This record gives sequence, C-alpha cells and structure tokens, in this order.
Amino acid sequence: MKILFFNYEYPPLGGGAANAAFCILREFAKNPDLEIDLVTSSVDSEYHLEKMGENVRVHRLPIGKNSRNLHFQSQKDLLVYTWEAYWFSKKLILEAGDNGYDATHSFFTVPCGYLSYRFKKKFGIPYIISLRGSDVPGYSDRFMFIYDILKPLIVKIWKSAGSVISNSMGLRELALESSPDQEIGVIHNGVNIEQFKPDEKRKNPQEFVITPGGSRITARKGLKYLVEAVSELVPDHPHIRLRIMGEGNESENLKNLVRELKLEKNIEFLGRFSHEDIVPRYQEADLFVLPSLNEGMSNAMLEALATGLPIVTTNTGGASELVRPGENGFIVGFENSHDIAEKIKLIMDDNNLRESMSRKSLEMSKEMSWQTVAEKYAGEYEKITRQK
Repeated sequence: MKILFFNYEYPPLGGGAANAAFCILREFAKNPDLEIDLVTSSVDSEYHLEKMGENVRVHRLPIGKNSRNLHFQSQKDLLVYTWEAYWFSKKLILEAGDNGYDATHSFFTVPCGYLSYRFKKKFGIPYIISLRGSDVPGYSDRFMFIYDILKPLIVKIWKSAGSVISNSMGLRELALESSPDQEIGVIHNGVNIEQFKPDEKRKNPQEFVITPGGSRITARKGLKYLVEAVSELVPDHPHIRLRIMGEGNESENLKNLVRELKLEKNIEFLGRFSHEDIVPRYQEADLFVLPSLNEGMSNAMLEALATGLPIVTTNTGGASELVRPGENGFIVGFENSHDIAEKIKLIMDDNNLRESMSRKSLEMSKEMSWQTVAEKYAGEYEKITRQK
C-alpha cells in the first residue's frame, strides 16, 4: 500500500505533531506492506531527501526556515508550504503513474488537508485527516478571526475525507461543534515506553524538580501561571526547582517574569533539546505540571506518564483521559496559579502520595505505544482504500 503523507512540521521543526509524525513513520518503516512519502518542510533553503528504512521517504521542501525560526510557523510559512507541497506532490503522483498512491494522510486540516482534498478532486485519491489541535475551529484564540473565514472549507474537507481522526476525545468534541454530524474517530498519541522510563539515580533528594516537559514555549502553554505558583511556594520550599525546556515566542516574557519575581535560583531555562536528549530531564524530575490553556493530546504528558511522574494539568485535550484525579495526579483550574500551587504542595509534602501516583502513571503508560498507534492508522488506510 502506497501512502502520500503531509505534515508541514517535522523534527526539528514544530512540536507535538512533528514528534507524532516521526514516531508513526518510525513504526511504518518496520512494515514492509507500506510505502510512505512524507512531504514536509526543510529547515534551510535546500531540498533534502531522508530515508527511514527501505520504505519511508521524507521530502523536506524549502519554505524559508532557518535556525532562528524553527519553533514557530507563521501564516506565510504555511502558505509557502502549501504552494511548494502541492506542485512537488503533484509531480510525485504523476511520476508514480499506474503504481500510484492508494491514499493520502494529512496531519492538520489546514493547510495539509487542503492538499489531500485537492488531490482527491483531481486524481480520485481517498484521504485521512488527523486533527491535531489548532486546525479545529475554536481551539486557539490566536486563530479566531481565521477560523471564521476557514470554517466552511474545514468542514468541506472533513466531509470529503474517507476518515477523520482526532487525537483525543476532547478535541473530537470541539470538532463536532463545527460539524455535528461528522463521523470522527479517536486515535490517541503514543509514547515510546522503552525510551521514556524512570531512572531514580538521576533524582537529587535535596531538590524537588518540576518539569512542564519538552515543548514550544507559547502563551497557550500557560507557563506563566506555573511560574507564579512556584513563586507562591518558594518561601516555605526553597528547594523547589522548575526547569523549562524549549524555545518560543513567550520565552522572553517568562524570563522577565522570573527576574521580576526574583526566582532566578529556582527557575531555569534549559533551551531546546533533541527528542532523545530530553529523557534525562524527565527522569530527574519529581513532578510534571502543564497548566495549558488548550491541547490536542499532549505528547509531553504521555512522556511524563511513561517516566512515572505524577501529573498536574488543566482539563484540556486528552487530560481527562490521562489523569485520574487523586490516583496519578490532579486537574487544576485554568489560569489559576493558587490552585496549581496547592496541588504541587500536596504532592511535594506527601512522599507516599507521590510514590503511589508515580506507580499509577507508569501502569497507565504501559497501555500506550507508538506501535499500537501506527497499527491503527494502517487499519484506517486499509478501510478507506476498500471504500475506494
């Protein structure tokens, strides 16, 4: 089966959706029945072809990116990607001839799903849409004006798809507000439980370390409320440490807030890590906290589960599917620094609670793997090609 895959972000570009695409393709590379071409963005001004195994090819198209703007894709970037990906993919389809693509698979309804939609209209190729978060109307305040313009197109793309898949029940419910009669399945993100696992030797008993995981630093992640919560806790708990990984357009605002609150000794900005290098940062932590204002399904939260960390998070995206309050963590209110501080204190002050939550997180993570996710998507490919 031959699949043309679209995702404008792919490591080191992007965040959770980029990582998910990489992990799924890594599993596809083990499946000799699949042949995959991913069309994505280059990190420089050149085209690059990368291979994963014998059957997965990654085509990186130049869209104007460089080392200074890897963490954020502008509207211009998305438009350039759409243009470049359309003409490059059309060439791939025509060159394939009779040995053509059985389906296309798009991460994000726009811009990638639009490509799938166009190729179905032009060449009759069925497609799958994977909802990732910002492509669903109502998900991000940043895109509210654009949602008003694009909503009819988004719904049309969903209606023409052979399959629409959300990465969480919460995102599925949000999508149904725009298209109530749309059939939407759910395939959660996965986690590499062989890579992300506890290592008690990395913990420092003299510190209590909090991580929000490895992700882009944007206002949507709500990290300023976590910084304020740490400020509330430091006077009685000077051993608390918050270590923030990643880069993003909210970085300078957060650093200014840390200086303003005089928390330089308690809060560190570690910068960007490769996906492989973030594992020790989870292993040294005692608690995962993500007060996000909106998520699809947080890869960072899944990684924290697999590393055996208690979870404190807002009720967004897949949080209700990954956190059992009182068992492996707590759900906190949005934009509520005091609530975050209270829940951190409960876990920090009770070793028995923290250890039991850690065991529960680890137990829950065993039910998830990228292999399972890839197998489910392969099943969707078979289903829509049978419909064709």
